[in-house]
Amino acid sequence: MIHACPNDCILYRNEFKEMHNCPRCGVSRYKVKDDDECSSDGSTKKGPLAKVLWYLSIIQRFKSSLFANLDDAKDLTWHANGRNYDGMLCHPVDSSQWKKINSHYPEFDKEARNLRLGLTNDGMNLYGSLSTQHNSWFVLLVIYNLPPWLCMKRKYKMLSMMTLGPRQPGNDIDVYLSPLIEDLTKLWDKRVIVLDGYRNETFKLCVMLFCTINDFPTDGNLSGYNVKGHCACPIYEEDTS
Repeated sequence: MIHACPNDCILYRNEFKEMHNCPRCGVSRYKVKDDDECSSDGSTKKGPLAKVLWYLSIIQRFKSSLFANLDDAKDLTWHANGRNYDGMLCHPVDSSQWKKINSHYPEFDKEARNLRLGLTNDGMNLYGSLSTQHNSWFVLLVIYNLPPWLCMKRKYKMLSMMTLGPRQPGNDIDVYLSPLIEDLTKLWDKRVIVLDGYRNETFKLCVMLFCTINDFPTDGNLSGYNVKGHCACPIYEEDTS
């Protein structure tokens, strides 16, 4: 559980961990009532948190849940060892993007256990009423190493992040994605030693963010591209009809 600024400015971690007020907007870390007392520096007394990010570490789950399971560790190399080459497009491994990545990063391709992930994020109202001032924002990861009949199963969809609050993060989604980005960067740059339960050996795991799956407005939040107005189409840009 990571505390967040209610205005989506920062996460209270690293250099901001001990602060009680946001250094950018000055808003309290905690919910403030009219009768709350304030200290001499303007900080309120501790109380209910104003906004919270739930982050589930992906590195630990890859180690202890995914590769530690014999069947799962075997299935994670299906894309290289267990599929039929029939010339049909039945899995992302058959796509031109997968092959292009292999040509650009041959060292990554040599190890079949290296993971390719899809990231999807969206918000929903848990209470089923649009009039309720509450929003939940989820970030899920899909593992494309698995066979097509497994990779979209509920068991293998990894919930990595969840934010709760009265409004969605919008263009400030990058603030909440920072813990996940740090783990993904570590898995790509430095790699992590993992025990393969099926082969009973350790190896250095490298992970790639293969693609993102989201609707058009969310794509604008993730990429920073303006998806409204004259240049709304990211393909045609100024020539958008």
